[in-house]
Amino acid sequence: MSSPLPRPRALVFDWDNTLVDSWLCIQKTYNATFRHFGLPEWSLEQTKGQVAASMRDSFPKMFGERWPEAREVFSDAFAAIHLDHLVPLPGAAALIEALAESDIVLAVVSNKRGYFLRKEAEALGWTGYFSRLVGAEDASADKPDPASVRLALDGTGMDLGPEVWFIGDSPVDILCAVNAGCSSVLLRPEPPRPGEFVAPPARIVEDCRALGEVLRELSVPIAPKWC
Repeated sequence: MSSPLPRPRALVFDWDNTLVDSWLCIQKTYNATFRHFGLPEWSLEQTKGQVAASMRDSFPKMFGERWPEAREVFSDAFAAIHLDHLVPLPGAAALIEALAESDIVLAVVSNKRGYFLRKEAEALGWTGYFSRLVGAEDASADKPDPASVRLALDGTGMDLGPEVWFIGDSPVDILCAVNAGCSSVLLRPEPPRPGEFVAPPARIVEDCRALGEVLRELSVPIAPKWC
């Protein structure tokens, strides 16, 4: 399942499980929150199947009127461990470094809270590669609302459109791309499940190395540092 894509002028990346491996950290943090409320814990597979929306969109449904308390518990638990679990996905660092030498605008839009997102980028030494790192609650609305993508590109001279690729691993990312009028790229090793996507991704790549090859085929001038 793939479609022709225009040569990109901007690449907007999701963060968790697109550029960095976050699932174990996310699972541990959710389970710490669930223990606080006396709720059943999630397996890793349950976590992968449930987590995509931002806290301000998902926690009121999960915790009802106590969702601000849940956000505080979650944030404290996450702050204690997230940098210890911060691991770039294979090929991500090399690809970002190579793209930084090209004419492509790079940005991040995540449903991770902005403070934590930028702290992680700083810890990896990646902050300078991106025009902006937009997290949950930074824009007027979070993914899949296009407001976060507009904010990510603010000041770059780029308008939303097909020459902006939105790259992520979840249905929320693909829907955000569709809502923003951007080209959607699904980046993950698992193929789409039946009925998973409201609109199919325009392109599917299994990892950052494969994404780099697609970009080189479109004459994006990046050296194959990930090989």
